[in-house]
This record gives sequence, C-alpha cells and structure tokens, in this order.
Amino acid sequence: MMIRLRQIPLFLLVLASAAVASAQPAHDTAGGSLKALSGSIEALTRKVSPAVVQVLTTGFTTVDNGDGDKTDLVIGRRRSLGSGVIVDPDGLIVTNAHVINGARRVQVILQTADHKGRTVDATIVGTAQELDLALLRVAGTGLPFLPLADYRKVQQGQLVFAFGSPQGLRDSMTMGVVSTRERQMTPDDPIFYVQTDAPVNKGNSGGPLVNVDGELVGINTFIMSDSGGSQGLGFALPSSFVEMGVARLKQFGRLHRGRIGVLLQTLTPALAEGLGLDCASGALVSDVQPDSPAAGVGIHIGDVIDEVDGEAIDSVQPVAMRLFTSTGDEKIRLRVHRGNETRTVDVPIVAEPNDFDRLSDMVDPDKGSVARLGVIGVTLTEDIARQMPSIRVPVGIAVAARSPLAASDLPLMTGDVIHGVNGRPVTTIEQLRTALAAIAPDHAVILQVERNGQFSFVTIDSDS
Repeated sequence: MMIRLRQIPLFLLVLASAAVASAQPAHDTAGGSLKALSGSIEALTRKVSPAVVQVLTTGFTTVDNGDGDKTDLVIGRRRSLGSGVIVDPDGLIVTNAHVINGARRVQVILQTADHKGRTVDATIVGTAQELDLALLRVAGTGLPFLPLADYRKVQQGQLVFAFGSPQGLRDSMTMGVVSTRERQMTPDDPIFYVQTDAPVNKGNSGGPLVNVDGELVGINTFIMSDSGGSQGLGFALPSSFVEMGVARLKQFGRLHRGRIGVLLQTLTPALAEGLGLDCASGALVSDVQPDSPAAGVGIHIGDVIDEVDGEAIDSVQPVAMRLFTSTGDEKIRLRVHRGNETRTVDVPIVAEPNDFDRLSDMVDPDKGSVARLGVIGVTLTEDIARQMPSIRVPVGIAVAARSPLAASDLPLMTGDVIHGVNGRPVTTIEQLRTALAAIAPDHAVILQVERNGQFSFVTIDSDS
C-alpha cells in the first residue's frame, strides 16, 4: 500500500520566508527576491522551450470488434504522443523508445515564435530498448538544442525543471528538485534513474529534465503512480546514459556494449552476513560464464568487486555503466576480494553480440538483397528466431541491413520482420521478391512488419 504524502511546494516555502522577512523592522526585500526568482525561471523557460518538441506517432493495431464469436481481424489506427528534445543543431532529437514503438509514421512539432508550432516528418535513426531511448532526425540546420549536463555534478536537492507535453498539453513546464540522483528500480538493475518530485504525467515521456543552467540532466521516462497521475515520483534516464546512447545510435543505429562474462549483484548487509563476507559493500559475483574473460583471469562465484578502474564502488551500477560505454577491445581493472585475499585484475572486455549482429553474420548480401525496399534480408529459420526472443511470429523475412542506396526516409530498421505485402503473407526472400514484382511501380507497397513484438503496417512510397 502506498501512502500519499502532501508535499509543500517550493514556492510556498519562499512565500513563507518572505512573510517572516516582512515582519522584521528592515527594508522589505522579499518582493525583489521573488521577482528575481520569477525572472530567472522565465528566462530559463525562454532558453529551453525552443529545443523541446512534441512527438506524434501513427501506426496500426488490432482492435476488439465486440463479437466474441467472430474470427475476422479488425485493424484500427493507433495514434500516440510524447515529448522529445533536440540535442544537436543538425536535427537530432532524443525521446523514449516506447514513445515510437510500433510507429508507421513519426512526426514532431517544432516550437515557433508564434507558439503555434510547425509539424515536420522525422526518421528513426536508431533505438536502444535496453535504455528505453530513441534517436530521431528532422531536416534542418542551426536548430535550437540543449547541451548535456555533466552528470557528476548532479546532486540531491538541486532544482530541476521538466518540459514536455503532459496529457497532450504542449509546451508545459514544471519545477521540482532531484529527489535521488541514482535510483535503481531493483538492486541488480544496471540502469539507474534521476528521481525527481517535479510533476511529470503521461505525455512527458521523452521530454527533458533540465537544471538551472538549461542543461539536459535526463530524459523523463516513467512515473510511479496509483492513479496514473503525478505523485511526485518521476524518473529520468540520466544524461550520462543519454550521451552514451546518442553516440552509439548515431553510429550504429543500435546499442553496442561490452561484456566480461559475469553476473553481479549489489552486496547488501544481509548477503554479507549470510555468506560470511568481510566486505561491507561492492558488487557480488553470482555467476561466471565458462571460457569468458572473467573466468580467464580467475574470477570466481562469491568474489566481491569493490573497485573499478581505481575508483571505489558500492553497487553494480559503476561496473554496468563501464560496460555499457565500451564496445570491446579494451580492459577493465577490478579489485577483487576472496576471503582474506585481495588482488587487482585486468579483465578484457569483448563486444556483446546482439540479435542484429547475428543477423548481419548470417546474411548473404547477394542472395538477400531486396532492391525495391532498399534492404538486405534473411529468411527466418528456427535457429535465427530463437536468437530474437522478442519475435511473436517466428516466420518471415528479417531485415538484416539497409542498402547503401536506400532512401533516407525508409521506414524499415534492422531487426524488423516482414510478414506480408499488400495483404498477402510472405515467409521467404523469394516470396517477398515475387510479391513486390507483382506490384506496379507507381503503386504503394504496404508491408506488415513486426518490430519489438508489435505489428504495424508500413507504407513504402512508389518513389522510394
């Protein structure tokens, strides 16, 4: 059961302080202080708002037609909205991956001087489901953007401001503080969040959380709520993860990360007591993969890591962050405790293969080329489908790569699975090519595509 506590807004505390000051036999400066505070917030809003966008997505989904005894499938249009922020003057926009999941078309509303907004199409540069992060691009140069904050300087109690479109109300801003700078949702979660009490609601997803300098502290990602509305428990993906994610998505379209072959748990007092460990904090090794880099340097189950690259740690997070920001071909230095023994080891980091990398390894560019779509595909087999656990229907053609000659606005991504063409199912590369060849050049191609376990209809324009 969650108990709702009434919070005292910051401005009430300021007003209370002003009231006390006014009771003193000194010059009344409270009014000037409040005006200065108000003016500073107004100036911050004018600085940040032009870089904040509303993200509109359109797709299709199955809907219930109300007849339980009928077997026909009803397809309905699905529209959703979220927020985003421009992080590069050449049109790179960051939002949450869940904002664009299943989208057939993505548009953003850019801020304009008259506050009416300008709607433009956006292309998906890449997504990182692990971080719930997506990178979009719109045409343009010299766009207003927000710089990333140095996350090492983010502190509990700092003033922060959440921008976005809560409940669809575009160009909104709320104020609060950093409640906790590193909140893990579970002790072993490698990803942490900035927790804030700034009111955040549905529609704020993907929008920026900024500091008093107008720097991006994090991307508002989710809330904890009994009612669905803000309860002062908002969570933003930190700027450190955003910086790393943007660089990887811009280069690869997906997230590459390193691994050393261990499973870690944050060492708690209960674990330390129960296992008879002398260490008070750190990361407990709960598993070591055979023939992994960690096994090669002698790391065992039950070891405790309390230092990474010369810096003391008290949780799994620093190790996970170090691996998230590595693409392999380097080493991580760990201080390891085992009983009364303490030693330092250099562990090679290797690139973590993901589903898309495996696809690339399996594809034959000559046999898998689908010229009309501008992609290179591979016919799904049982082995390939097992390596892509998010797939709901394990037959079809997986997109392994985009052709160098593909249109810049091609709405297909690596990892998409094509199940149908203009209403006809296809399960092999040959069937896909045959179905496409039967469609006139000036006729639109409609693909049924599965992406991250969600189905949508994707239009390939005749001039693509």
